[in-house]
Amino acid sequence: MAVSILSHEVSDLCLGKPALSSLSASATVGDALSALKRSGDLFLSVWSCDRLHHCNSPRPDRVDFEGCKCVGKVCLVDVICFLSGEDNLKNPGRALQEPVSVLLNSKVPGLVRHLEPHANLLDAIDVILGGAQNLVIPLHNPFTRKKLLSKSAANSTLHNNREYCWLAQEDIIRYLLNSIGVFSPTPNHTIESLDIIDSESFFTVHYDDPASSALPLISQSLIKQTSVAILDTDGKLIGEISPFTLNFCDATVAAAIATLSAGELMAYIDFRDPPEDLLRLVKDRLEERNLGPALDLIEEESGISSLSSYSSSSDEEFGMGRSGGIAGNSAGVRSTAQTIVCYPWSSLVAVMIQALSHRVSCTWVIEEDGTLVGVVTFAGMIKVLRERLKSTA
Repeated sequence: MAVSILSHEVSDLCLGKPALSSLSASATVGDALSALKRSGDLFLSVWSCDRLHHCNSPRPDRVDFEGCKCVGKVCLVDVICFLSGEDNLKNPGRALQEPVSVLLNSKVPGLVRHLEPHANLLDAIDVILGGAQNLVIPLHNPFTRKKLLSKSAANSTLHNNREYCWLAQEDIIRYLLNSIGVFSPTPNHTIESLDIIDSESFFTVHYDDPASSALPLISQSLIKQTSVAILDTDGKLIGEISPFTLNFCDATVAAAIATLSAGELMAYIDFRDPPEDLLRLVKDRLEERNLGPALDLIEEESGISSLSSYSSSSDEEFGMGRSGGIAGNSAGVRSTAQTIVCYPWSSLVAVMIQALSHRVSCTWVIEEDGTLVGVVTFAGMIKVLRERLKSTA
């Protein structure tokens, strides 16, 4: 069985996957924001080709054809973090004209990697464990080449005359869970005994800390596919600032990050329509800091009463309440108060199912009294299962 799993190609995991929505590397931050709103996708792939018709031409230049690569991905959280900077809040119009490359994590290469569809599952796992978040895989397309070439050059899903999808860590975990019996007895072991609890490199802020202090942590948590934990004075987990939840907010939540505390921000993004007192607080603090341009942009974009509107038009990709209870909501848009938690004695398979059912890429590990112990990520789960596969193959 283990040999059978390892012999599977990554194309097996692509069945039913939609083609990637994309953006040219020559686009601006404003273009990215508009495209995210228009497409309803949570992420857009960014491609190196400056003009789509260069790589989709019936007779493409060889250099252009081979050079059209996916070089990264962008999401609303990237835009929010960028606009939350002091200089950008002072001149949001100029910030939106910056090249989309400012949103890409150039200091962290390899977050997006191309892989051929015939690569085996172990190859894909190794690339993921090497630091890749997404694997870009060519899709088998039932259209003939002639039909593909007849598509409009404006079709943003077509590159090098092919369509692509991507695989994420969640896809790998979901696929392995379907054959979880192969890994026995490992899935029944506790996450503590498997040593996959990261107790050192997770991100935390305290409830009363400025939300702006969490800004670099939000960016890092997006890279590591985790969240920022919010703690009380006793080190107990009371919530989180999750990139997943922020990805459903309006970009104007950047103003809330710049003006509210971490606890206030958690409350702000918990609601489809933020409370009037928090909306007024954001507006007053913008005015106090002479950030009129940011306020003007907010009112122009969505009105002060809809600063943090949610969108539920996409199901692409990526607890404990403030009262201390574990939330039981199903998958979908979650509030930050519904932080997904487990315990050191939770089994690996239980944590896998919990994370997949809630569409989160990490699960906080706490003691019975709510004290934060650490975090378990998809990457940690994949590493353990990979080692088990190699030992049984």
